[in-house]
Order: sequence, then structure tokens, then C-alpha cells
Amino acid sequence: MIIIYIPYKKKKFVYFTISIAVIVLMLFIFYNTNSKDVFNIISIPQPIYKGDENIPKVSFACNVVWGTEYVPKMLDLFREKDIKITFFIGGEWASENADLLRQMVMEGHELGNHGYYHKHHSQLNFDENRREISQTEDIIYKITGVKTVLFAPPYGEFNDTTLKAADSLGYKTIMWSIDTIDWRREGAEVIANRVLKKPHNGAIILMHPVEDTLEALPIIIDQLRERGFEIGKVSDVLP
Repeated sequence: MIIIYIPYKKKKFVYFTISIAVIVLMLFIFYNTNSKDVFNIISIPQPIYKGDENIPKVSFACNVVWGTEYVPKMLDLFREKDIKITFFIGGEWASENADLLRQMVMEGHELGNHGYYHKHHSQLNFDENRREISQTEDIIYKITGVKTVLFAPPYGEFNDTTLKAADSLGYKTIMWSIDTIDWRREGAEVIANRVLKKPHNGAIILMHPVEDTLEALPIIIDQLRERGFEIGKVSDVLP
């Protein structure tokens, strides 16, 4: 048996051992993943669930891929209440509703990106994620001249690949902190109660253009204002 003498003091020996272990771990990661995966492990942008907690502002985020018949009425209501919100637009919807899209912009609302075909982005690869986002960006820009910078993944589904793809295109991935769950069609009262149960500074309130939400909005808006909240776009609450 051969004993190798290592001429290091105890402290230096510990540092040497740790360094070797780190190098071995990095080599293991490198040879078991590709370079893109290594980069993802090191740096993954995080989604945004809410805005600045120090300011009494909340935002409305309305995902639009269906419910077209309720959009004009929502715009009328927001105009009446002097509120500007963020509409996250599906690319396919944009291509079929150019006039409504232009009206949103003319009335001061913010446009976000909701992917083109409303796919499950957590099931898409990097290039597929980018394509869904960039195609939507292109059609919105073609119609309105607006370059979108906020991305809300359909169904709220994402993974690290989705986040990296959005970031690579210059997007912030937006989620929500209050969900109306209005697609369940449970009635205006239920929706209003969900929002008003625990509103908070910087809240991002998710909704869709449905009849129940349209009926609940006047109550929600009036109550939030009575409680001292300002209502606006998603970008208004981001730090």
C-alpha cells in the first residue's frame, strides 16, 4: 500500500479538497447536459406574480383569446371609469380582430403577449416557445405599431425553457396574485368576492372577457377605489 504525503496545512488541504469536488461536479454536469442546460442551471429569469408592495396600486390583466363579444362592453366600462388596463392578446385573435386591437391602443390600454395559438408552453421546446411569442409580437406590431414586452403564458403554464425563451426575446413573464377564475362561469358575485377578499398593494388581477366579469367589474372597481387602491396597467405596478 502506497501512502501519498500531501504537504499542505490542514486549512489549505480542506480548500484543495473542496476545489477538486467542485471541478468534478462541474465536469459531471457538463458531460450529462448540453451547454444550454448548464446556462439554464446558472441563470433562470423568474416570473412576476405581483408588483410593488409599497404602493396602493393594483393592475387588471385581461387575457384575450375568446369572449370577443364582451370586449367592446369592457372597453366602454373602462372608458366610463377612466381606467387603463393590460390586455394580453393571443396572436390568432389579433389577426381576426384588428379593429378591436387598435381601439385598445387608441384608448390608452397596454398590450401584452399571450402566445399565438394558446398552446401549453411548458410542453414546447425553446424554439417553439420563441416562435409562439415572436409571431404574436409581429402581428400585434403590424396592426398597431406597438412592440409588446410582457408575456403571459396561456393556462399559466411555463417551465425553465419558457422563461428563458421569453427572456431571450426581451420579455418579462407575467403571472398573477389574484385570479378571478371567471372561466368557470360561477356568477358575478363569486368573482367580485374573490377579488375583494384580500386585495393587496401591487396585485395583478387576472380576468377574461366573459359576461360574469363584465357584471362584476363595476363592483370591483368601486370597492377597490373606496379602499384606497389605484387601478391601472401591469406596468404601472412593476417596480
